[in-house]
Amino acid sequence: MSSSRRSLMTMAAALGASAFVGGPRPGNAATDVTSLRATTRTLDVNGRAATVLGLLQADGRQGIVIPPGERFRVRLVNGLSEPTIIHWHGQTPPVEQDGVADVPLPMLAPGATRDFDYAPNSGTHWMHAHVPDQEMRLLAAPLIVRTKEDVRADRQEVVLMLHDFSFTPLGEHLARLGSEGAGHGPAAHANAGAAAMDLNDIDFDAYLANDRTLADPQVVRIERGGRVLLRIINGAGATVFWIDTGTLRGTLVAVDGHAVEPQPGARIGLAMGQRVDIVLEVPREGGAFPILALREGARQQTGIVLATAGMPITRIAPEADAVAAPFDGGQELRLHAVSPLPMRRPDRALHVTLNGGMTPYAWSIDSQPWGRHRLLEVRRGERVELTMENRSMMAHPMHLHGHAFQVVGIGSQRFAGAVRDTVHVPPMGRVTIAIDMEKPGRWMFHCHHMPHLAAGMMTELRYVG
Repeated sequence: MSSSRRSLMTMAAALGASAFVGGPRPGNAATDVTSLRATTRTLDVNGRAATVLGLLQADGRQGIVIPPGERFRVRLVNGLSEPTIIHWHGQTPPVEQDGVADVPLPMLAPGATRDFDYAPNSGTHWMHAHVPDQEMRLLAAPLIVRTKEDVRADRQEVVLMLHDFSFTPLGEHLARLGSEGAGHGPAAHANAGAAAMDLNDIDFDAYLANDRTLADPQVVRIERGGRVLLRIINGAGATVFWIDTGTLRGTLVAVDGHAVEPQPGARIGLAMGQRVDIVLEVPREGGAFPILALREGARQQTGIVLATAGMPITRIAPEADAVAAPFDGGQELRLHAVSPLPMRRPDRALHVTLNGGMTPYAWSIDSQPWGRHRLLEVRRGERVELTMENRSMMAHPMHLHGHAFQVVGIGSQRFAGAVRDTVHVPPMGRVTIAIDMEKPGRWMFHCHHMPHLAAGMMTELRYVG
């Protein structure tokens, strides 16, 4: 089967199961503009209707797939009854197109539109509201930028986007956490070895894979003896997942849209905001293969099923037999970029502390919440090393806007790690990243745990001089 036909079959299979990922834009003209509408939609969550948000193309599909070499040309329409703003996570557009309220442009009022036009970064990325409550109401979608190598490759592409979902609004969760603290429920101390850590501060009503639970999972048809590129996005607001490919042999080939030296394995940790690309080898005899996402420190799981033609699909329980282990981030030491940053001595060293706790429920950077934050000042052309010291008992997936960075230190160990835009900083851990300062502006730096962000765990990196 030709690679072009394989790509079309993959899109048809994915879209036939759920209108989740939009295919390539019609035509290839340089002037094509994709209309993307922030709107409401209804999901069936284990038999209960749920009104959520979404980013939809004109034909109702979620997400965008951009062919090789095309620009990101999008007209964003706010079809909501509330202001919103969308961040293009993993992209590095000019700062005015980054999608943060008042940096420098205001949020979009209901009914307003805004145009975006820039050269996109290739890889597996996503787009989401830069408003914690809206992101947790699922105002998010995949953003896939394909390369010429993707088009030539003899493999199917499947996108898997993960969410946690609650019928309870974020404000009510924060009110409860603020009055009670956390760590009192079964998920908070689900593992005796993690008794000192607070792994999960919210128990969600459902965990979704491409908008569906394991009560009715998406089934994507694949070829016997073929290869699958599985692009996985953790769009959850407050849940780390373990990705389990089961009996399928998998090789991790990229993180956050950046290639890494291939890493074989069947289980991969994925923090909020992070993405992984995994190449799967399908046996010639075929079969039905669950791809599961297990909630850290708990038994809940979600996922999709990859299946060859004619194979029966067995029901998958919504809970695993055992509690998933804490994600300590140790896998980061095994990841090495295919295209690392050039060797260079740092011009500037910055250090921040990640602070907070459950009682009271308060989170900050350098003990200062957003609005009273300490600026991280840099100059254009510098190589900056930023060390994050986590002084709390929860992990923090730290995301930097406008730049990719390379992980160069964990604890006291130096190494040439992966290139990323979001890195998991374990409880009481320390991570150092290297950044080349090439994009003047004001850029947000924050925890991608949405309740932590809502509580103020954000600062900004600002170019001066």
